[in-house]
Amino acid sequence: MHQRYIPEWLRHPPTPGVRGFATLAGIEAVARGILISVYPLAVFKALGDAALVSAVYFAVGLASLASGLLVPWISRFVPRRFVYIFGCLLYATGAFLAIQGSAAALIAGLLCTTAATVTCFVCFNAYVLDYIARADLGKCETSRMFYSALGWTVGPALGVFLLKAWAPAPFLVAAAAALAMATVFLVLRLGNGKLITRSRRPPANPLAYLPRFAAQPRLVAGWLFAVIRSCGWWVYVVYLPIFAIESGLGDRLGGIVLSVTNGTLFLTPLMLRWVQRRSLRRAIRTGFLAAGLLFSGAALAASLPWITVLALLAGSGFLILLDISAGLPFLLAVRPAERTEMSAVYSTFRDVSGIATPAAAWAVLAVAPVAGVFLASGLGLLAAYALAGRLPPRLGQPRRKALRLAAA
Repeated sequence: MHQRYIPEWLRHPPTPGVRGFATLAGIEAVARGILISVYPLAVFKALGDAALVSAVYFAVGLASLASGLLVPWISRFVPRRFVYIFGCLLYATGAFLAIQGSAAALIAGLLCTTAATVTCFVCFNAYVLDYIARADLGKCETSRMFYSALGWTVGPALGVFLLKAWAPAPFLVAAAAALAMATVFLVLRLGNGKLITRSRRPPANPLAYLPRFAAQPRLVAGWLFAVIRSCGWWVYVVYLPIFAIESGLGDRLGGIVLSVTNGTLFLTPLMLRWVQRRSLRRAIRTGFLAAGLLFSGAALAASLPWITVLALLAGSGFLILLDISAGLPFLLAVRPAERTEMSAVYSTFRDVSGIATPAAAWAVLAVAPVAGVFLASGLGLLAAYALAGRLPPRLGQPRRKALRLAAA
C-alpha cells in the first residue's frame, strides 16, 4: 500500500550515466582547481627554496602512493561508497589544515589533498568501469573533461587572487566544493558498484596483481603514458610559477597561465572528433611529440622568460590532448573481474609521477636552474612518443571499422 506513495526514482533509481559521472568530476575540479596554483606558491613562500619544495612534494608523493595501493585492501572491509565519501572528507580536512598557514600545516594539508585525490580517483574509475560501456569510455572521458573545464579554468587564477585578498578564502571554497561533491555522490546512488561474480574467497591483495599487470604490455604502456603525461603536468603546475617568480614575472602569472590552459578543456569535444577521425595511436604520438618539443624549446629559451612561458602554454594544450587519449589504452585492456585492483594499480601513475618529478627536479636543480626541469620533462615526453609507436594501429576503433580498414 505504501509503495504507491514512494516516487519511482526512489524505488528504481536510474542507472548512472555519462552525465552523472561528468557532474561529479566537474565538482571535484572546483575542489582541486582552486588549490592547484595555491599550494606551490604557499609552500614556496613558507620554505623559500625550490629544492625544498621538491623535497616536500617527493615525500608527499611517497605517502600518496602508499595510500593509493591501500584503497582496494580497505575496500575489502569497508564498502566502496564509504571509501569515496572518506576521500571527499579528506579534501575538506586538508583545506581546513592549510588555513592555519604554517609550513607544517600546509604540508599536512597538501598530504591530505593528495591522498583524497588518489582515493576518489580509484573509486571513480571503478564506478566508471562498472556503469559505462566500453564503447562509451571515450565519450565519458571527454564529457568528464568538458564538465571539469569551468573549475579548472577559473580555479587556478581565482585561487591566486583569493590568496592575495584573504589567505583562507581559496581553502574554504575547496572545502565547500568537497562537501558538495559528497552530496552529489549520495544523490547519484552509485552504491558499491556492480558485483561481477560473488567470490567464495576474499579478494587478493592488490599488490598480488602487480605481476599480472606487468605481464600485459598494453596495461604497462597505458600506465607509462599516464606517468609521463602526469610528470609534464607536475612540471607545468609546480615549476612554472617558481620560474615566473625567479624571472621577475610575478607570483600571479602561474595561476593566470594555468587558467588559460584549462580553458582549452572547452575544446575537448573538438579534440575528440579529431582523434576519432584518425587513430588512437596517431593522437597519442602527436600529443607526446608536440609537447616534448615545446617543453624542450621552453628550456632553451629561458633567457627570454616570456618565450618560455608561451612555449610551455602551447605545450600544455597537447597535454590536454593526451588527457583525452593516452589513458584509453589502459581502460580498453582492463578485464572486468580486475577492475578495482587494476584501477588501484593504474592510479599509482599520479603518485609515481608525484615522486619521480620532484626527485628528478631535485637532482636537476642541484646543477641547473629551473629551466633545466623543463628540458628534462621534454625529453621524457619525447621518449613516450617513441614508446607509443608500438601501439596497435587500430586500437580503440570499432570492430566493424577496423575490419573495413583491414580489408582495404
